[in-house]
Amino acid sequence: MGLWIAIAIVLFVFGSMMALKPSGIDQRLDRLRMTARRLGLNPKLVACPDWVRGRDNEYGRGMLGQYGLVLDNVQMPHSRYQAIEGQWRPDVSDKDSNQITSNQNAPASFYLDKVPLALPPSIEPFVKALLIKANSIVIYWEDIAYVRPATNPNYKSFEIEPDLLVLKAQLEQWALQM
Repeated sequence: MGLWIAIAIVLFVFGSMMALKPSGIDQRLDRLRMTARRLGLNPKLVACPDWVRGRDNEYGRGMLGQYGLVLDNVQMPHSRYQAIEGQWRPDVSDKDSNQITSNQNAPASFYLDKVPLALPPSIEPFVKALLIKANSIVIYWEDIAYVRPATNPNYKSFEIEPDLLVLKAQLEQWALQM
């Protein structure tokens, strides 16, 4: 009887330790975000802003990765863009009335209107929006979709850094266009 109790205790402890181990997707996501941090992209997991189409294509639903780049000695106008059909479009619509209006919080800026995203094919389908304010530029995208096998079957860990370098270069280029 004592042997069975000892086996049960060992299995319970082993099971608890296995439950603490992060999943493969969590490990990939951690590697993506740590690489982004090392490259100066300041990644965060944030609630989807109410002006961005999130999960199920609904405004403000779900969580998104926010990767920001702070640029010294640069002053940019406050503006927001949506990624629509592979290009940036200014966020000028009022989602409640479906009418084109100027938003008081973020005036419409057309500097990047119809500029192609030009991001790696493993990142571009997951990009949602771009926020520009003062000396920072922030991109919202589903970074978990980048590392998930179901949405990115061609994921390779050695491509993380080159993809993020392209993302950083594009953020810098868009900032200069402002």
